[in-house]
Amino acid sequence: MLYLTVKAALSGVIIAIVSEVARRSPTLGALIVSLPLVSILGILWLWHDTSDAERIATHAQSTFWYVLPTLPMFLLMPAMLRYGIGFWPTLAACCALTFVLYLMAIWTLGKFGITL
Repeated sequence: MLYLTVKAALSGVIIAIVSEVARRSPTLGALIVSLPLVSILGILWLWHDTSDAERIATHAQSTFWYVLPTLPMFLLMPAMLRYGIGFWPTLAACCALTFVLYLMAIWTLGKFGITL
């Protein structure tokens, strides 16, 4: 239980730091968020829990493929917000787009023998 609490607390601290930095400097906040901190933490926790190199390799490869469908959201969101569409409808549209792109990625990759 202590281990889970430490993992959650450390992850939460990183999110809190990023949100405070982004409040002062959106560009610097974006740079920090673009770092694969969550992925690295996940890999570290996974290694600590399993010490299974193949599991980590699979996790890292899957993370790569799952990141790609999220990228268009970072173009759609500023376009919609600058066009005057409200934050919540924009967020909903971005989530819907990402979900559809996840499904398309999984289906497309399956055609090439890559399973996620």
